[in-house]
Order: sequence, then structure tokens, then C-alpha cells
Amino acid sequence: MKILWVKTDFLHPTTRGGQIRTLEMLKALHRRHEIHYVAFDDGANTEGPERSGEYSSCAYRVPHSVPPRRSPRFAGQLLQGLISPLPVSVARYVSSGMKRQIEKLLAQEKFDSLVCDFLFPSPNIPDIRRAVLFQHNVESMIWKRHVEEARNAAKKAYFRLQARRMEDFERTICRRAGHIVAVSEVDRAAMQNLFGAERISSVSTGVDIEYFAPPDRPEHKADLIFVGSMDWLPNIDAIQYFAAEILPLIQKQRPDCRVIVAGRRPTPALQELARRLPGIVLTGTVPDVRPYLWGSTVSIVPLRIGGGTRLKIFEAVAARLPVVSTTIGAEGLPLANGRQIAIADTPSDFAENCLKLLSDVALRDRIIEEAWQFVAGQFSWDAVTRDFEAALAAGPRPN
Repeated sequence: MKILWVKTDFLHPTTRGGQIRTLEMLKALHRRHEIHYVAFDDGANTEGPERSGEYSSCAYRVPHSVPPRRSPRFAGQLLQGLISPLPVSVARYVSSGMKRQIEKLLAQEKFDSLVCDFLFPSPNIPDIRRAVLFQHNVESMIWKRHVEEARNAAKKAYFRLQARRMEDFERTICRRAGHIVAVSEVDRAAMQNLFGAERISSVSTGVDIEYFAPPDRPEHKADLIFVGSMDWLPNIDAIQYFAAEILPLIQKQRPDCRVIVAGRRPTPALQELARRLPGIVLTGTVPDVRPYLWGSTVSIVPLRIGGGTRLKIFEAVAARLPVVSTTIGAEGLPLANGRQIAIADTPSDFAENCLKLLSDVALRDRIIEEAWQFVAGQFSWDAVTRDFEAALAAGPRPN
């Protein structure tokens, strides 16, 4: 197949779950198909465009700068979001330049499939009815959970406005899209029920088992580990919730419990939290997360906000770490509670499960062995990509 793939960013440095999912999928597809990749280039990230040949035959840079959060331009976008019909998180990526580049390629080349990767570049797709929408999350569900968890009245009101606009926009795009690829059966059902979308395939998340296989004697670094971009609101909320309500319960029994939070760009609020609380260590951006996984005892996913599926859980399993997660954190992943993962939705239950796994080697070994066997047998990237190819074959032709 000849595939035109559109995304908002290039895939290196690879620091987010959505990037990892796309990168691994494209690397597998690129071995068998011709990939033309279109993404924004702000001029600051030279590594991304330079390494695009690892997963694409041709790459096209579209000049576009997305203002960073906590910048004056971003503040202006938030104010604009009070009156714009588009949700702010989508409006940031509207680009006439990207639309022109896609139109030019469609006029010059004959493609078998056009993939819109995530919802955000969809306003730039000339005709979404001719595209396959790769939906890593149900975005409006994330915004609704922001509303539920917000404690500040102004934030709650703004999140409610954005959640409503995101639901309207997402419903429109999902109904119009020629085909949708969801990352779990949970998301597939949600898009059918919430939006009335009909043309949907479900393609699971994968993991590179060999890449995450631990060495014989890894250096011990921490008792617990959380992995994720620390400038993303759901992850920020997860660590603030864990630090305030769960960690104190753990430290009553294990006062020296050490928690590593491995992820890029921790916010000033999180940096202050780490200074105040003994036992929490923020790594910031790391060149390789594997040594931190290998050197920890239990992986934690205390998410209260989110959508899609968490790659971090499969990666922890591949690194042979047992996982304690909330229901939302493990949403969409077919792991059995009590056998392959521990699910806990209250602070006391979460702390209790962490303490059990930290102290009981036999329990850890039993859970991780069953989880590893299950994930290794069914969720290799090659197997997952075959399902994605079938979804592309079922989708529309772009020209």
C-alpha cells in the first residue's frame, strides 16, 4: 500500500504514549508499505525531521509553531477559546499550510489510504470522509473527567465549556470519517454510543517485549515508579492525587518508600511538591526509561482522568513489573484484576495493593508471570500492525 499519514508532530524525541504507538506502528508498516508522512515543524526540533526516514519513505515539513503552555501566546489562545466554536486543543493545530500540502500530495500522487493520526489535525484534512481517523483517545471523555476532578470553580467552568465544544467537534468528525481505528473495544463502543459512529475497527496497543526485557541484576532505584509526560494534565493530576492521598498511607508502614516519577517537563507545581515531600523523585526527560523501570519494584498508574489505553502498563509488564492502577488507568486493556494487574480506585485500596506487592515476592512473581505470558503472546507490534492493515483495507480510498 501507499499511505499518506498526517500528524501534528514528528516522532523524535519519543516522549509520549501516542508518539510511541504511532512510531512502532509505522516502523512495522514501513517494512511492507510506502509511507508519506506530513507533520508540523517549528524549526526547533531538528531530531524529529532528521529521523523520519526510520518510519517513512518521504516526509514533508509544514512550518507551524504551537505555543507552549504557560506562555503568553497560549494564554491568548485560552482567551480565544471563550468565543471560538473549536475547542482550544484543536484550534492550536489549524493550519492552511498543512491543508495545502495535503491537497498538493493528493493531486500529485495516488494513495491507497490517508490516515489522520489523532483528532487534532483533522481540520486540515481536505475531506475527512476519504480518510481513516486513528483515534488514540475519546478526547471528549478526557475533558469530561477534567470537569469532574476540577476543584477550582473557574477551571471547572472553563473545562465544562471545552468539554462541550470537544464533544460537538468530535461527534461531527467521527460521523464524517470514512473509517475510524480505536485503540480498544471500550473506546470503539464509546464512539458508537456517544457519537453514533458506525465505521470503526478496534486495534489493540502493542509492546516490544524484547526491548523492555530486564538485565539479570538491575540497579535498584525505587520502590514505586510512575512513567508519563509530566506536562500533561491527567498525569499531573495523578501524581498530585497519589502524593496527597495515597503516599502518606504507604509511608505509615514504609516510611522510606521511594517513588520515581519519570517523564518530561514536570510543572513548577510538581517540582515544588517533590521538594516538600520526601521520597518523591522527578527525573524530568530521560534518554531511556528502561533502567528506571528495571530498577523499581512496582509500577503505579493512579490516573483519574484519561482515555484510550496506557502504553505504560504494557511496557511495565514487558519490563517484568507488577502494576497497580485505577480502573481509568487500565481502561481498555484486557488484563484480569487480581491475576495480571491490581485495580484500586480508593486511596486505601491503592496503598494496600502497593504495600502487598512491595512486601510479597511470591505475589509479585505470580502476577507478573501471568501478565507477561498474556501480553507477550498476543500484543507484539507485528501482530497489532496486521490488524491495523486490515482496518486500512476496510477504509476509503483518498483519491
